[in-house]
Amino acid sequence: MVKIRLSRFGSKHNPHYRIVVTDSRRKRDGAYIEKIGYYDPRKTTPDWLKVDVERAKHWLSLGAQPTDTARRLLRQAGVFRQEG
Repeated sequence: MVKIRLSRFGSKHNPHYRIVVTDSRRKRDGAYIEKIGYYDPRKTTPDWLKVDVERAKHWLSLGAQPTDTARRLLRQAGVFRQEG
């Protein structure tokens, strides 16, 4: 199953996360299919959340399942906004 989830990078006590599309059987920080954004939980920069909305919608249309945290971040980025 393909998942949209967070992959941790950054240094100790300073986490940053990539929002990635990956196979659910892969390790958390292992190889991924595509990076669709990033997230800085400490909000140290004005662009603390960036998501490629078109690519996220593409993967969701193909059946990728976001984790709870990824779903919350995608919602904040406007991926799940209602059309019309």
